[in-house]
Amino acid sequence: MIDAVLFDWGDTLMQWVWDESLLEAGAHAGLEAIGRDGLPRADAVASRFAEAYMPTRWLPGAVEEIEYPGLVRELLGHFGVELTDEELERFLDAEHEAWMPARRLGATTHALLESLRGRGLKLGLVSNAFDPPPLLHRDLERMGVAERLDAAVFSSELGKRKPHPAIFERALAELGVAAERAAFVGDQLVADVGGARGVGMTAVQALWFRADPAEDAPEPDYQAFTQMDVLNVVRRLSE
Repeated sequence: MIDAVLFDWGDTLMQWVWDESLLEAGAHAGLEAIGRDGLPRADAVASRFAEAYMPTRWLPGAVEEIEYPGLVRELLGHFGVELTDEELERFLDAEHEAWMPARRLGATTHALLESLRGRGLKLGLVSNAFDPPPLLHRDLERMGVAERLDAAVFSSELGKRKPHPAIFERALAELGVAAERAAFVGDQLVADVGGARGVGMTAVQALWFRADPAEDAPEPDYQAFTQMDVLNVVRRLSE
């Protein structure tokens, strides 16, 4: 029996559609939001970000989350720009908004969550995401997901990324559910499946948006090929 189902966010409840052009669009929006003279060109900022940060800051298996506001200060500092706290906040907000086209809610996400809630299950979300927590929680609210969850934890709130146990344990504590009474649904074999099983949760691999190509990775307890397949897994776990 289980009392709760927890989900990953990107490529599980929401499809993350990478678009390289949004790097420059995000930089442009952020610089416009700062709103002063003497700023670098957006294409130069985007190129610097791609060359200096992307290859090293998000290595597979890394469990320490980056401090993204500090990274942005460092990025613009390279061009001789020092930001006030207010300017940094405006940049981050505008940049995050520019990336909205990359976040596409699953067609049956709401129906899945409502069905699970109808069974009396508690629902949670555990996501690796480096943006400031208020912006990420705002995404959940705008997309109608927050109202259907009992807890949501992002790695930028803890400084730890999945598969580190701390992020799973925080969500379970907020739900008031023991790990062995919970299932976790996510697309990544190491971060989601391995992390969830590492703390004693039942792990379900989400395959509807992508199939993780990782080799020598942890094996899920179950696989779900559509979002609504999760309901079949829950029925089996409730028998």
